[in-house]
Amino acid sequence: MSITKRLWLGLGALLAASFAAMLWLGADLVHTAPPVPDRVVAANGQVLYTRADIERGRQVWQSIGGQQLGSIWGHGALVAPDWSTDWLHRETEAMLELNARTETGQPYALLPEGERARIQAQVQPQMRGNTYDAAKNQIVVSDLRAQAISQVAAHYESLFSNDPATHALREAYAMRENTVPDADNRRAMTGFFYWTAWAAGTDRPGESNRTYTNNWPYEPLIGNRPTSGTFVWSMFSLLFLIGGIGLLAWHYAAYHGKEALPTPPSQDPLLGLTITPSMRATAKYFWVVVALFLVQILLGATTAHYQVEGQEAYGLKIAEFLPYALTRSWHTQLAVLWIATAWLGTGLYIAPAISGHEPKFQRVGVNFLFVCLLIIVVGSFAGQWFAVMQKLGLKHNFWFGHQGWEYVDIGRFWQAFLFVGLLLWLGLVGRALWPALKRKDEMSSIVGLLFLSTIAIGLFYGAGLMWGEHSHISVVEYWRWWVVHLWVEGFFEVFAVAVISFLFVKLGLLRGKSATANVLFATIVYLAGGVLGMFHHLYFAGTTTAAVALGASFSALEVVPLALIGLEAHETWSHSRATPWMARYKWPIMFFLAVSFWNLVGAGLFGFLINTPLALYYMQGLNLTPLHGHTALFGVYGMLGIGLMLFCLRGLRPQAQWPEGALRAAFWTLNIGLGLMAVLTLLPMGVLQLNAALEHGYWFARSAEFMNRPIIDMLVWMRMPGDTIFSVGALALAWFVLRLWLAQRRASAPIGQLEENRR
Repeated sequence: MSITKRLWLGLGALLAASFAAMLWLGADLVHTAPPVPDRVVAANGQVLYTRADIERGRQVWQSIGGQQLGSIWGHGALVAPDWSTDWLHRETEAMLELNARTETGQPYALLPEGERARIQAQVQPQMRGNTYDAAKNQIVVSDLRAQAISQVAAHYESLFSNDPATHALREAYAMRENTVPDADNRRAMTGFFYWTAWAAGTDRPGESNRTYTNNWPYEPLIGNRPTSGTFVWSMFSLLFLIGGIGLLAWHYAAYHGKEALPTPPSQDPLLGLTITPSMRATAKYFWVVVALFLVQILLGATTAHYQVEGQEAYGLKIAEFLPYALTRSWHTQLAVLWIATAWLGTGLYIAPAISGHEPKFQRVGVNFLFVCLLIIVVGSFAGQWFAVMQKLGLKHNFWFGHQGWEYVDIGRFWQAFLFVGLLLWLGLVGRALWPALKRKDEMSSIVGLLFLSTIAIGLFYGAGLMWGEHSHISVVEYWRWWVVHLWVEGFFEVFAVAVISFLFVKLGLLRGKSATANVLFATIVYLAGGVLGMFHHLYFAGTTTAAVALGASFSALEVVPLALIGLEAHETWSHSRATPWMARYKWPIMFFLAVSFWNLVGAGLFGFLINTPLALYYMQGLNLTPLHGHTALFGVYGMLGIGLMLFCLRGLRPQAQWPEGALRAAFWTLNIGLGLMAVLTLLPMGVLQLNAALEHGYWFARSAEFMNRPIIDMLVWMRMPGDTIFSVGALALAWFVLRLWLAQRRASAPIGQLEENRR
């Protein structure tokens, strides 16, 4: 049996086993997720909340931006608090105060230390005890706790209105005035916040010292501390990492580089490539990539500035027409959209180039898909504006407004539309690749892997359609991460590796046979941790210890291939210097080198920093999370998208003289700007938050009291140098793309006109 066939069998077995485990844990989650009661009642019979209140409250929360305004269970925006944590702490403090006054007649803060410890010991079992009655599907709380719940609810009803008493907090949280105008909706939303906090502070049935969220967040007042499983599986995560790195190093030492590289051809093999009408039509995709990238940076700067001025930007009351929840929604979605558009355009360009076949009406399909993508972007963003401004209503919000789930925020109609568009893209790429798929040569496996990754990209976005408007939040989180982790971080990565390997083979820099083996092996190594590693996002989302175990063990393997990323970078650099004509591809390859660097730093170092259960227990939702997110999303996937785009532009404009200055400026300023953003702001701010969480509890690290400290304001302002340099890089890249077409138009003008222009 050939090595290629063994690798294919290994990949198939790996995927079958991984997805079987994924589905098994998904089924387990459905049965073990925190129950949503029909009623929350006090001992005296007073009904505090009904299931309808909790469900309606979640709809209200989603309509104002959901995870884009504060967070729930740690997932979401960072300026406002984590509402689950904030409610839990406020309710606990209210319980301490009520118990103290009931027993001693004194405020809790004025009691001697011993008395405070005694009151706290009384309150802890009251908060952690599970009083859910499965037979009646209701939660029963004491009359005293009902008072505490009412007090906290009153605070939130004031906060989400335009009450002057809570104006300062709204400003600190970057919330617009009257965020939820309807009083009944505000009250219902407090029911949803209460339920998320109840799940985070209540022990699972039959278990002591382990809540539905595995004791997250860290809250010393009620004994919420890391579970034993969190410690154990963090240790095993480190062992898996060390073992995986050892095995990969052995493989590289035994097999890698044993086959001599081919002699590069004397001239660029791609110069003779025939640019078909559909390939030429992909140019507009790359124009949109640049436009979306620039808008994303503008929205990112606006979103970051909200952390300084709250509701304003340099004196302009911007929150009244462009709230923080909206700018952050658009900023995060545009990041995925422009990167995905670059990769989709690459797929449409590369498929006819691989097969040498232009199917009938291919150009029409490429143009039609482009129009659909524009409609989706404009329509979904408009719907989100109407939703966040509370002009759409709850009835239509799920379908046309804001779903509230970070990275998959767009309304269900637009989601379904995008899924259909991806299926169209799959059909267009597949029909153009078909002649190459039927050929049996040394490139067959790479082309096959490219096609399979195309299928996965098209189909796996469908995971975002697996939940409904009233699906359990834990189930939504499960499917959401199928999209965010598997779709973006998984199969797009396989697609990119296959494309780059194909390009290097076509350029005569790699042998097809060795490239095939390397691509298949790299895919196996990456997906070994990349599929089941998804569960590290779900440690504290209502899952059991089994999810923690699998997530910790396999997410460690995601870092394994990054340990030897220097070899990949060295090989890429060697390819770029193999022959003089490779200078034509200098800047695409330089961006691939940047991908290797940020893979190691952003995905590797900063990723593993927050990867283990014990680390993430304290760091989830702090600025150490976006430290990994920014450096991995743009540093790896963004740089890769730009590199692929430049490869395509080289083919679309084969004779054009590339302005070296613009590309050099773009490359270095994008990398330096990203590095400064990480080192000057996100890293130190995250470390300060981590220290605050360890000393006082997670709630304090996200509180207005901590986030409004002068040192935090200074660190936010310290983003300006990095952001400014980064923006210069984006503008340089935009100028480069624009100049390619301006120069082409100028060169095609009559000679006499050119001479006249010179005079």
